[in-house]
Amino acid sequence: MIGAMAASTPRAEVVIDLAAFRRNVAVLAGLADRTGAATMVVVKADGYGHGAVDMGRAALTAGATWLGACSLAEALALRAAGITAPVLSWLDLPGEDFAAGVAADVDISVASTRMLRTIAEAASRVGKRARIHLKIDTGLSRNGCQPADWPALVAEAAATPDVQVVAVWSHLACADEIGHPSISLQAERFDAAYRQALAAGLTPLRHLANSAALITRPDLHFDLVRPGIAAYGLNPVHVPLDLKPVMTFRAGVALTKRLPAGEGVSYGLTWTTPRDTTIALVPAGYADGVPRSLSGRMEVVIGGRRLPVVGRVCMDQIMVDCGDLPVQEGDEVLLFGPGDQGEPTAREWADLTGTIDYEIVTGMHRPRLLRTYVGAPELVET
Repeated sequence: MIGAMAASTPRAEVVIDLAAFRRNVAVLAGLADRTGAATMVVVKADGYGHGAVDMGRAALTAGATWLGACSLAEALALRAAGITAPVLSWLDLPGEDFAAGVAADVDISVASTRMLRTIAEAASRVGKRARIHLKIDTGLSRNGCQPADWPALVAEAAATPDVQVVAVWSHLACADEIGHPSISLQAERFDAAYRQALAAGLTPLRHLANSAALITRPDLHFDLVRPGIAAYGLNPVHVPLDLKPVMTFRAGVALTKRLPAGEGVSYGLTWTTPRDTTIALVPAGYADGVPRSLSGRMEVVIGGRRLPVVGRVCMDQIMVDCGDLPVQEGDEVLLFGPGDQGEPTAREWADLTGTIDYEIVTGMHRPRLLRTYVGAPELVET
């Protein structure tokens, strides 16, 4: 076999390199350290498809002191796994069971007086002050309080005994476009909102910087930075930084067959063998995270060689044109990874399909894919 896999290797899996992840987090936390900011590693969407609990634990061993989740359910899953570090949840419906979040010491984002009252009521029932972060919309026009409503929100928060205002925060729209004028404009609006919070008698932390701003705008680090995609080794800006992609997507050859010239391959027979050739069948398709739009446009690595995937990507499988190479059943197939072995990267897939690498890796959260961790997983007190 030219690229043998272990006999126990599943049909398709994502391999998560915890050592690379910890190193990435250490690099990013080191940048924050220079400005005196703490680091919140974002592990929403099941850790961007890498596994929220395992990535959260690894982040906390590598210099992060906070974790970020999208929903209260995600935050409570971290608590259920024994993680006690500060966790922020920032996108929930008003009908959510905030009492469970308050009881579990989850920090909760608030962007309206209605949400503030809902959380305060839940805190009153629990008999415990809710830890909240007031979010101001500085120009992304997504979540966050409108500037016109902000004075009323901070005033009511300051007067509500059942809540503790831990921070004010916002999110940047174009941080990955270095020099975009909206970045400084949002920073000015954020500063104005912060001053209004101080005037209302609050003494909150400030956090604004995502991965891109952490790397390129140290003036916006404030008290806390929130790296997400960069922690997983995918750099959102064209600035050299020693980060390594954490996820590798691999499979094994299920079947090989020799086809004569002139044979069509896969649905629609969109590709025809131009010569006698060996076709390798790989049991990973669009149900496993391989975009169908990569049909006829992607390559994989088998035995150290880049080889074209031919014909249409199917729900469960792809076909690889191996020419006269001695590929055999059971050989390892690298679909994407860090690029160390010449394999495509998640960024390459994203570029080919007109999307971003965030979508590629989060798309690997699939029922049929096994997730395997390497790089010395650690059990830590969190």
